[in-house]
Amino acid sequence: MHLHIMSFPDSDIPEIIVTCDKDIVVNEVDHNQPCLNCGDHCPGYVAHDWRNICIHCKCLREEHDIFNENFVNIRDRLGWKRDDGPEKSVSKEKTLSEGYTWVPANLSSKKIREYMDQLPNHKVPKVDSDGERYRDIQVIKQLPKQDLSDLYCRFLDGDVEKKEFMIFRELRDQVAMGIGLVKECPQDTTCYNCKGELDEGELSVVASKVGPDALWHPACFTCHKCEELLVDLVYCHHAKHLYCERHYAELIRPRCPGCDELIFSAEYTKAMEENYHKEHLACHNCDKQLVACRYIVKEEHPYCIPCYQQLFAHNCDECGKPIGPDFKDLSYKDRHWHEFCFKCCGCQKSLVDQPFASKNDKIYCSDCHDNNFAARCDGCGEPFRGGMKKFEYKGKQWHDWCFVCSECNQPIGNKSFIPRDERVICVPCYESKYAQRCSKCGDVINKGGISYKNTPWHRECFTCTNCNKQLAGEKFTSKEEHPYCGDCYGELFAKRCCRCTKPITGIGGTKFISFEERHWHSDCFNCYKCDASMVGRGFLMNGEDIVCPECGRS
Repeated sequence: MHLHIMSFPDSDIPEIIVTCDKDIVVNEVDHNQPCLNCGDHCPGYVAHDWRNICIHCKCLREEHDIFNENFVNIRDRLGWKRDDGPEKSVSKEKTLSEGYTWVPANLSSKKIREYMDQLPNHKVPKVDSDGERYRDIQVIKQLPKQDLSDLYCRFLDGDVEKKEFMIFRELRDQVAMGIGLVKECPQDTTCYNCKGELDEGELSVVASKVGPDALWHPACFTCHKCEELLVDLVYCHHAKHLYCERHYAELIRPRCPGCDELIFSAEYTKAMEENYHKEHLACHNCDKQLVACRYIVKEEHPYCIPCYQQLFAHNCDECGKPIGPDFKDLSYKDRHWHEFCFKCCGCQKSLVDQPFASKNDKIYCSDCHDNNFAARCDGCGEPFRGGMKKFEYKGKQWHDWCFVCSECNQPIGNKSFIPRDERVICVPCYESKYAQRCSKCGDVINKGGISYKNTPWHRECFTCTNCNKQLAGEKFTSKEEHPYCGDCYGELFAKRCCRCTKPITGIGGTKFISFEERHWHSDCFNCYKCDASMVGRGFLMNGEDIVCPECGRS
């Protein structure tokens, strides 16, 4: 059938007359084609009786490796005569000679390459490339055959719906649909889509349905909905935007997601925010019609109640029966229960909205779990329940109120403590009863103490009895149980060398020699004449001086 739009002088309302049909050329290959999602798990595409899916894997038809068997002239696909606009058509021979499966019309080879350079590499329709595959898919997606001819519509019910389809198609073809032309910009302007600059002489795309002044960058000539390049520049214009035919049609007519056909029936069903032919709102598993029936949506597909229970319902871990849609499914770590079966295996108390714990594949209320399995306090023997603080020390554990000082019985909490034998003692009690005290000031030695003759001292308190110099780390000696630094001891108590008159302290192992109440440093015990050392040798006295035998004889 063809439609003619006629206007009468007395009316602005067009009259649409259905006359005859027109053919489109479709050579799509889908049968037994592999699934791009499932791979080897699907033996190949076999069409469902009415759904747009494979009966084997239930993936969509377009998710299989479908393709066009022969060279596609887009005017043949649309059912438009090639001589309707010869300037818009390029022959198969010319196209393939350029190395592409499609090229824009009326361009030289140089301009064709310039145009293709502006497209994304993976979308350039070169022969035997990813771009050729991309174009093939977009022809099938953007120009669905069931939108182009009633010969591919399986669900037009009666003459009224067929007439509605013809009206839709004729109005679309005449009012909205067109094929873009590629030409050089006549002057500097901006892209209709991205608003970027288009320079004079730069290649651009013109859509006559929009107007002669509307120009696009080649890469910007895309569908407003799916944002894909408009395949072979075929567009539909609606509300100041360009669409591929598929998404334009869905603005005018609802599309059934079951069969992927436009709905021309006066009655249809809306569910899950989509529109269905009444008979196509059906269980995704068994195809039972679901109009006026209960169903459950799983992974965006509706299922009847029996199929949902068979495919998706979990078995209750307690009673073993399926958990149907009429019951709450309570789950924990891949285990499931009916709401009324979710009970403590100890006291049978319901655990719905209650704290619980799992042990040995069984579930318990918090009380039963704590009584049977929880760690116990080494102080009172009671279990540690959920939320309680626990203090641990040397393999033992206590409640916070049981962790107390063994002297005053006050809780230690987070305060410091000191261990003594097997007990713990708070710092005040330890200091008052057990801590060492300085022999000088009497205060507790908390840190840095020293011991001298089994007597404890603060470092700062252990000083020279005479000059109060700190002796920790220094050489010192004692006199009558009192410590003295080396200097003070020498000045106050040490013998003096008869030669150098300095004190002989003996600190650090200093050697000295005594003779008849007279004393010398070993280094000072030398002959007064020749200065030879007399240590270990015989010597003579010359008055107060000592001399070697040689000097004495002379």
